[in-house]
Amino acid sequence: MQMHEIRKFMVAACLEMNRTGLNQGTSGNLSVRVGDSLLVTPTATPYDRLEPDMMAAMRIGDEEGRFSGPCAPSSEWRFHRDIYRARADVGAIVHAHAPHTTALAMLRKNLPAAHYMMAAFNTHEIICTDYAPYGTPELSALAVAGLGKAHGVLLGSHGLIAVGDTLERAMWRAVELETLAHQYMLACQMGEPVILGKDEIEALIPRFAAYGVTT
Repeated sequence: MQMHEIRKFMVAACLEMNRTGLNQGTSGNLSVRVGDSLLVTPTATPYDRLEPDMMAAMRIGDEEGRFSGPCAPSSEWRFHRDIYRARADVGAIVHAHAPHTTALAMLRKNLPAAHYMMAAFNTHEIICTDYAPYGTPELSALAVAGLGKAHGVLLGSHGLIAVGDTLERAMWRAVELETLAHQYMLACQMGEPVILGKDEIEALIPRFAAYGVTT
């Protein structure tokens, strides 16, 4: 994609997050890796007012949080930058305060493999981190450690992060993660969900390399 097309796709993804109920207001954010830089949504900007040229550009290797563009980056820019540093396979990051994943995060509960779709996240369990204030180095460190090699993580008392090689796949995983949390919570109301074994999920993971949305 050309740079302007990437920016337009980011706007469309933000609008889709709110349309589907993944997010509300200005609480979420997303980013895309572009070479040795990243584009991240601006802070405190309602998505229905978002324009492609409002995305903030930042160098992944920069320690100071400097940016270029007309708007300051999301207050969560630090964990976007640090995830890209830790994970060369990640090309896009989606963060949202989706209802069911956030409810689990409020309870500080990990999301176990009650459904085989957990394999889409390259793990047998989505970790919920401890709490740290938004935008802080402490939260970023928790996010990176909690994510590990997985494609999703819950931030304690906060929300979800989903990653992918493309923004399209990161968005798909964000929806899947919220769906899995919803299904798990429904099952818990009816009884004790059966959790699939680690070996069962690991056997499925290779099949998910080409599963779901493809670009």
